[in-house]
Amino acid sequence: MNKPLSIALLIIGCILVYYGMNASDSVGSDVSRAVSGAPTDKTIWLIVGGVLAGIVGLFGLINGSKSR
Repeated sequence: MNKPLSIALLIIGCILVYYGMNASDSVGSDVSRAVSGAPTDKTIWLIVGGVLAGIVGLFGLINGSKSR
């Protein structure tokens, strides 16, 4: 994986986690937690997607620097 793509994935991952954390503090997520005991699906997908994108980006940066 090339370095610009890895950096972009790492940045996108951070942004998605940030939005996921903000979504977890929303009124809709509070209501969902009160009723079902879990945050909204949107919150979960933002956080999971952000973490996965960040891991792939970080792995691409680490792996790319070792092979060159």
